[in-house]
Amino acid sequence: MSQSLKKLSVQVLKNKHGEAIISNFLRANSTWWGHIQMGPPDAILGITEAFKKDTDPKKANLGVGAYRDDDGKPYILPSVRKAEQILFNAALNHEYAPISGDPEYTAAVAKLAFGENSKVLEEKSNCTVQTLSGTGALRLGLEFVMKHYAKNKEIWLPNPTWGNHHQICNMINLPFKKYRYFDPKTNGFDIEGAKADICKIPEGSIILLHACAHNPTGVDPSMDQWRQLSEIIQFKKLLPFFDMAYQGFATGNVDGDAAAVRLFVEDGHQVVLCQSFAKNMGLYGERAGALTLCCGTAEAAAKTMSQVKIMIRTMYSNPPLYGARLVKTILTNDELRSQWLCDVKLMANRIITMRQKLREGIESAGNKHSWRHITDQIGMFCYTGLKPEQVERLTKEFHVYLTKDGRISVAGVTSKNVAHIAAGIHKVSS
Repeated sequence: MSQSLKKLSVQVLKNKHGEAIISNFLRANSTWWGHIQMGPPDAILGITEAFKKDTDPKKANLGVGAYRDDDGKPYILPSVRKAEQILFNAALNHEYAPISGDPEYTAAVAKLAFGENSKVLEEKSNCTVQTLSGTGALRLGLEFVMKHYAKNKEIWLPNPTWGNHHQICNMINLPFKKYRYFDPKTNGFDIEGAKADICKIPEGSIILLHACAHNPTGVDPSMDQWRQLSEIIQFKKLLPFFDMAYQGFATGNVDGDAAAVRLFVEDGHQVVLCQSFAKNMGLYGERAGALTLCCGTAEAAAKTMSQVKIMIRTMYSNPPLYGARLVKTILTNDELRSQWLCDVKLMANRIITMRQKLREGIESAGNKHSWRHITDQIGMFCYTGLKPEQVERLTKEFHVYLTKDGRISVAGVTSKNVAHIAAGIHKVSS
């Protein structure tokens, strides 16, 4: 603003409001964003920052939610390396992808989720779109629910659940409540509590379910328990909203890890499914994911697709190419798919082995508590049962970093640090 215009503006306001009000007005509007409050730091990133500053040679970071090899390093799957080379040699262009994503990609990931002979895929009653990994699928799916779901727009989350579930609901003003899931007395699944709570959920509500490798507890229902949940959810006419971020990564078996989703579909549920390829293909930063809405008929799927595409167009227009191309190349190439299944099993088996060694280390130290839950739980995360004060002591005395609720990422446990971590857990819990 020129000096003459600035003087004129101030003079006009002086004449109308007075000197003191003018000075306050100018100070308040020195920035449009001065009123914004500082947001709370991300709990996981805070742990990582503290870990980086620690100079102790025995330090261990069990907070990070990403796979690490036995040297504690990021792991690039051999199948992904081969797919990268194939894409490089193909010399592809960088034109926009379709709004809903590469159709070969969406077909391949839907087949991975629902199975080769899925009735949903045969009838073309699925609306499947590429998303910005699993988080993008959740956000897109929940926003679609808020706009188009005709029944009770309220979602019930397992207690506990991934922290971003709450935050996404808050961001889009989707009311949420919780149903019992984890039993702190057994460090296992509270099947009776879950059933009792689900029976009280208002008809037509949405219920969020972790398909496998529940985050943060690592506690999954058995197949018999999944059947019980399916029956109750169907009776209550609830909409099952599945978050499947770890297919294959939990047990090393992609079909086994998708069993709950497929059971619900076979039972007649029209599920919503979010997929991510961050963990099971190690494509964290490539943001490759998918959202599927099972719609009952091909006609309903086509209408749903038209509305989902409108939402995508206004969010980010088109999804990114590279990660989806890697996933498609792996899933549609028989040799690479076989290699990938071996890669996934290798990662899953390493985590299973670390669970066994961690439990053995704690028990062999003479700890009187039961640590069976470490090996009963599954997937990347483990709810150790440690109290906040024990976690604080574990970090302070043993330089082992984890979240305050006692959750650890088993991927951070290696053959080199497992004895140190086990000794620390034994000391703080004895």
